[in-house]
Amino acid sequence: MAINPPIDATQTQEWAALQQHFDELQAEGVDLKTWFANDSSRVEKLSFDAGDLHFDLSKNLIKPETLLLFADLAKAVKLDERTKAMYTGVHINNTEDRAVLHTALRRPAEDEGKVIVDGQDTVKDVRETLDRIYAFADKVRSGEWTGVTGKKITTVVNIGIGGSDLGPVMVYEALKAYADAGISARYISNIDPNDLAEKTKGLDPETTMFIIVSKTFTTLETLTNAREARTWLLGELQASGAIDGSDEQKADAIRRHFVAVSTNLEKVAEFGIDPANAFGFWNWVGGRYSVDSAVGTSLAVVFGPERFEEFLHGFHEIDEYFAATPFEKNVVVLLGILNVWYRNFFKAASHAVLPYDQYLHRFPAYLQQLTMESNGKSVRWDGTPVTSETGEIFWGEPGTNGQHAFYQLIHQGTQLIPADFIAFANTPNPTKDGGQDVHELFLGNYLAQTKALAFGKTADEVRAEGTAEEIVPARVFAGNRPTTSIFGDALTPFSLGELIALYEHITFVEGTVWGLDSYDQWGVELGKQLAKQITPAISQDDDALAQQDASTQGLIKFYREHRKF
Repeated sequence: MAINPPIDATQTQEWAALQQHFDELQAEGVDLKTWFANDSSRVEKLSFDAGDLHFDLSKNLIKPETLLLFADLAKAVKLDERTKAMYTGVHINNTEDRAVLHTALRRPAEDEGKVIVDGQDTVKDVRETLDRIYAFADKVRSGEWTGVTGKKITTVVNIGIGGSDLGPVMVYEALKAYADAGISARYISNIDPNDLAEKTKGLDPETTMFIIVSKTFTTLETLTNAREARTWLLGELQASGAIDGSDEQKADAIRRHFVAVSTNLEKVAEFGIDPANAFGFWNWVGGRYSVDSAVGTSLAVVFGPERFEEFLHGFHEIDEYFAATPFEKNVVVLLGILNVWYRNFFKAASHAVLPYDQYLHRFPAYLQQLTMESNGKSVRWDGTPVTSETGEIFWGEPGTNGQHAFYQLIHQGTQLIPADFIAFANTPNPTKDGGQDVHELFLGNYLAQTKALAFGKTADEVRAEGTAEEIVPARVFAGNRPTTSIFGDALTPFSLGELIALYEHITFVEGTVWGLDSYDQWGVELGKQLAKQITPAISQDDDALAQQDASTQGLIKFYREHRKF
């Protein structure tokens, strides 16, 4: 298979122009306080709107003219051509020879017939699957679908790992305020037995449904947990007398309490799940880009088809904006190149995402997989070595919790850590403490942190407060710590879809500049392979133990000496 090599961004005139601009800023002195003072329209020039999200880039280490250089670089690496290739189903995932079409998951029904890939009408396929998921969700929500004893399902337990867990659990936590059918969700991912033990604790097996999410229905962690969940369910139902020990009643219980998200109908049937209750997705959907596919079945059940459609509409809003907006005004493109700016020119290794909304407490973890599994690579899409630093370490926690944990390092540490601050003007849980609106108190912190990071506090300002001279250096804030503020009206299914699509496309922009295949993940495979070789050595196979390196042997010997059965 012939692979067109990526453009080496670092060898373009546009990269050289950006380097010259960076050098000039360093010589001049990066000083946000001065830049704001000298340009009264700076905020206006560096603010954008996409969908119903508002973006303020003014506290970043850029000038308005920097954005033109960003746009030039995007053009130099032919971002427009690669975007079109992705949207139309070209196999841009080179190493797996696959299309990359998560954008098709949220196209409206009227787009049927417009995206034909490998002979398949992708949008038609998506809408047909969604219709089946919605019909299933309505049955569970209404109580038409019952457990083996005729009781309504009140808890769905999603069993998956990676993209089959991180996305659904993040969205479930983010949209809890929209759960309206008396159904809650739990998520099991880790093969550690403690995960399943804790997540099934307190559950009524008669009202519990398990959704097994594995495209191939062979994922080690997921299928191990699925079998354990099946054992738990049948054991609990028998212990309570809900079913007897007959094979017929066991099989009926599995059919009523288990469904699958998988394309391997044979394996699904072998497990005991009715293949009619299996919802598929396609090889052009990567796991970390799949929350808006059948992988989100648990979400459709908890929140309902109408809310799930709103969620998809939010994705599509940003998809359309990203594809249609000129680079100079396209905040998605500009944020992607801004990350390159910090990674390659300022040499920033990490990137904080700090949502000022407790419902988004799993959003940074979700972004870790999205960004780091996509762009944590050292070879380009044609197999040649990269020519610059790639990838960022994404991390974060909700405000204000993070303020009392790690903000110290962001404010006064020796590392430059660009940060995205995310907040919403409205909350579903408005409260007052006396006369103080608590949400406004919360947002006061959101606004104060970016101001403090940008403008800091000088030694003279500290002295003016009467601080003892020997303490002054410890209380100085250098400022010029870059942040992007993202503000929305409210955290809704629509705006959450927008946020996810925003970061999906930011990741794509970065990968295009770096020449990466952002849609494979071979880095996760070696450990899996070795685990299969090592596991027999842990407790029984001395020959397998002898084949291990000295460190692994020593750790296994420690295990053997200390494991209590």
